Amino acid sequence: MNYLYAAAESLLGLLDQKGWKSCIIGGLANLRWGEPRQTNDVDLSVATGWDREEELADLLLSQYRLRLGDRNLALRTRVLLLSNREDVPLDVALGAIPFELNCIGRSSPWRVQDKYRLRTCSAEDLIVHKVFAGRDRDWSDVGGVIRRQGAQLDLELIRRELPPLLELKEAMGNLDRFERMVVDSRKPFRHLGPDPAEENT
Repeated sequence: MNYLYAAAESLLGLLDQKGWKSCIIGGLANLRWGEPRQTNDVDLSVATGWDREEELADLLLSQYRLRLGDRNLALRTRVLLLSNREDVPLDVALGAIPFELNCIGRSSPWRVQDKYRLRTCSAEDLIVHKVFAGRDRDWSDVGGVIRRQGAQLDLELIRRELPPLLELKEAMGNLDRFERMVVDSRKPFRHLGPDPAEENT
């Protein structure tokens, strides 16, 4: 896992040095806020707005190579699929919509192993990303963040950010599923084995 931390720190450092605001939004952020699982890449969001995408692409392509597609495709899809010299996958989203910019603005530093200096999105914004994506592993991650962070989560922030995104995707059912997970997380633990009282009768 150290190679991922090192790759993320290097990329964040380059962006910071050049004045770009950015944060980690994927599996590494889940290691901070949720229940750890294997992750093999680094996912970042960078605040480019709608008019600086080419500037960022030129900077990153001078330091990293594209894994898939070409520069024009990356600009159209607003994701640069890069890799470093050690072939660590680096997926860089070109952030412009209000949620993406707010997510970066709410990000915070994260010191890992007293060695790596990283910056990740908040637990709430990680949930928003995961609920929007809606894959099986994303829902698993959402459950892990809810269980680990519990009452510390700002649920109103999540409820405010999700609807505009899910409406665009026509996936408002994902919000209902998230709300059910929140409710289920508050239910007391139910003993699944034999009732001790019945065993003594």
